[in-house]
Amino acid sequence: MTITWLCLFWLFFFYSFIGWCIEVCAAAVQHRKFVNRGFVAGPLCPIYGFGAMLFEIFLPELTEYPFFLFLGGFVLSSLLEYSTGIFFEKVYKKKLWDYSRFRYNVGGYICLPFSLLWGALSVVTVMFADPLLCGLFDRIPHLLSVILLLVLGGLLLLDTIGSALSTISLQLQAKHRDSMKKKLPIDYALEKQTARLDQITEGLGQTSRFLENALTRHMQKRLQKSYPSISLDALVTARAEHKKATVFAEGCCFYKLFSLFFIGAFLGDITETIFCRITAGVWMSRSSVIYGPFSIVWGLGCAFLTLLLYRYRNKSDGSIFLAGTLLGGAYEYICSVFTEMVFGTIFWDYSGFAFNLGGRINLLYCFFWGIAAVVWLKFIYPKLSCWIEKIPKKMGTIICNILIVFMIANMLISALALARYTERNAASYSVETTELNGLQKFLDEHYPDTRMERIYPNAKMVD
Repeated sequence: MTITWLCLFWLFFFYSFIGWCIEVCAAAVQHRKFVNRGFVAGPLCPIYGFGAMLFEIFLPELTEYPFFLFLGGFVLSSLLEYSTGIFFEKVYKKKLWDYSRFRYNVGGYICLPFSLLWGALSVVTVMFADPLLCGLFDRIPHLLSVILLLVLGGLLLLDTIGSALSTISLQLQAKHRDSMKKKLPIDYALEKQTARLDQITEGLGQTSRFLENALTRHMQKRLQKSYPSISLDALVTARAEHKKATVFAEGCCFYKLFSLFFIGAFLGDITETIFCRITAGVWMSRSSVIYGPFSIVWGLGCAFLTLLLYRYRNKSDGSIFLAGTLLGGAYEYICSVFTEMVFGTIFWDYSGFAFNLGGRINLLYCFFWGIAAVVWLKFIYPKLSCWIEKIPKKMGTIICNILIVFMIANMLISALALARYTERNAASYSVETTELNGLQKFLDEHYPDTRMERIYPNAKMVD
């Protein structure tokens, strides 16, 4: 079954609502009263909707292999819940949920019973529920479907903005109260932020003031009622306990992760180039981008692996190997599906290997991911982390920001050039009958087929 984007968005809203109902019912049983457990004010839990979208995008190919479908749902849902938990903890310095009371939990963010449940639900939704639901959604007239989704999307966007404003306001209040509690000098940066918010509010007029004063405060009260761990007093306490970084990229922060991404992308490209030289006897470009020897898959792998397993780097080698094998395999599979879906191109094919899954991953390379996880966390990461933190804070921040702009521009240009390369090589494409716009002419002139084939020699077009 080929799913449309409209159907995919309908699945998002449907499962977000069902997830909200489940959370509300669970909270009602536990607390014996109604509690809106959604982060947004409306009857939606977007994490359930995003999970359903991930299942429908990445897992349909596995319907012939129920075990791998279950395993894929298990891993995807665990990654989504784990990363969401870390994100909210970074924002609030507190966990919004905690599974520490369950056996076989990982940092309290995920636990084995719920991950197994999500794996089973992925089988049910992808094989049975989604085809039925998509059949119902396809019966909605196209124009009506677009209008309804735009309305729902707009309401969700406004709801999300309101919740985000409430969060920012809570953080500013906590920062101000923390400063007053410590009897610190006036935080002029905070004063400027507050003044800027006042100017914006004044410029937006009476409506804006109503939203800021009434709606935002209402949302704050709702969030604190639903999640007592993010009350103003709890945020103040968390800020007091949180040690402000005094060195560049201390711990597992954004700049540390980006630095590891950049280094990993470079080293990954070099490693693959040498590997191809040894095994195939040829020098072959293995770069993911047009400018520079960078493998985005390796870079993101290093960053994600560090983010997910950083807290458990002192665990046994066997545990890290198992986690690396599962996560690495899932990551490579997702990257393969994503690149094929977006660019219509297959950049690697393991069909010739034993124990492969659709040519996207194979057991041997999954084991390599496991070994790489052990080597990375036990030997490479500690040294790299130490070297990165020795960079002067101001200099490191400037360099990282420059490299961030460079990589974003590089990835954007590479994506456009790849998309145009795929378009030029499509069977239905005709040079004589196609009228080119300015961007297409620029891409054809600067990134012709000869250059693209030199950069991406293993790329194969999907029929």
